[in-house]
Amino acid sequence: MRIFTTPVSSVYPLYVAKVEKKGRTQAELDQVIEWLTGFDDAALRQHLEDGTTFEDFFAAATLNPDAALITGVVCGVRVEDVADPLMQRIRYLDKLVDELARGKAIEKVLRTSA
Repeated sequence: MRIFTTPVSSVYPLYVAKVEKKGRTQAELDQVIEWLTGFDDAALRQHLEDGTTFEDFFAAATLNPDAALITGVVCGVRVEDVADPLMQRIRYLDKLVDELARGKAIEKVLRTSA
């Protein structure tokens, strides 16, 4: 799929614009990405600078163990039903960005099993 070879840095500004348009901050977006991927701020910035593709971005990520708690519909598809593991991770990210942009409390966006 084309999204797999798309650089994260080409989509990231769209995520920033989406959340900022709804009154959220880039810092909150980064917090969500860091929660999902395990990348700290420096690692995230490096991936954006390097033009890392979504495929390599998620290959390098340590997916949050609570990511399986992310459910719902993105682009008409239930994220928990996506068969391809990489596409599911991309959809997880899309879902978190959507929730952040919709004004959901950051504590709710960053799911915890506790």
